[in-house]
Formats: sequence, structure tokens, C-alpha cells
Amino acid sequence: MWQDFKKFVLRGNVLDMAVGIIIGAAFGAIVKSLVNDLLMPPIGLLLGGVDFANRFVVLRPGTPPPPYASLADAQAAGAVTLNYGVFVNTIVYFLIVALAIFLMVRMVERWQQAQAAPETAPAAPTTKTCPYCYSTIPIQATRCPYCTSMLTDDAA
Repeated sequence: MWQDFKKFVLRGNVLDMAVGIIIGAAFGAIVKSLVNDLLMPPIGLLLGGVDFANRFVVLRPGTPPPPYASLADAQAAGAVTLNYGVFVNTIVYFLIVALAIFLMVRMVERWQQAQAAPETAPAAPTTKTCPYCYSTIPIQATRCPYCTSMLTDDAA
């Protein structure tokens, strides 16, 4: 059983998947910081100083009773809250991750298309047309085999 497990773990696609998950988790942390630390504060300022991370509705007060200065204070008091600000942050986070994945998949598809169908130069012509009888003849021919006309470089 141990040998089967080792073969399974050491297969290429399992290792690729593990690397992808680890990089994805690290990328997720970067995007979360981007949303929470760089994008939402200016958006909050544009909307009149709103801090989306602390936007919530108290469904059931805790002890001590409201008002609560922040979401952390409400949760520490045991209040039941509807955290719509955190939800907005999560939606922005999702949209950024979805955009990044879309761009990455698009880039990989273009790369695969470029690899699958390399452009080839058109082949040099191997035939020409006789200017007298209009038969197709080899490009090196100096006399037409059909009409026996002498061919010159400027005539063909």
C-alpha cells in the first residue's frame, strides 16, 4: 500500500496540482491584501469615509448594548451581526481573482495556439505558365514541352 501511495504522490500531475494549490493560496493572500489594504480604503474615502470592513447591522445586541464602534467590538460583546461590509470586500476579492484567472487562462490558450500551429512560410513555386500555350511547366524549363517554344526569363 505504501508503494502505491508513493507512486500516486510522485505522479507529475499530482505534484503540479500541489504546486498550483500552494501558489494559489499565496496569490489569494496577495489579492486579499490588495483589496483590504489598497483598494477599499480609497473607495471608502470616495464614498464619504466609509470603512467597508466595519459596515454591519446588529441583529441581536450583546452585552454591553450598542452602539458598537467596530465589528470587532460588536463580536466581542456577543452581538449577532450581519456583516455586509465584509461581504462587499469578499465580492471585490472574488472579482479580482476571477479576472486574474481569466487573463492567465487566456494567455495560456494563446500560447498553446501559437505552439500548436507554427506559421510556415509559403513554399517557393515549382511551376510556371508558358506565355505562349499557357500550359503549366516546371519552373526550371527553358523550352515548353507542349508547344516547344523557347522560354526566356523575361517571357515566363
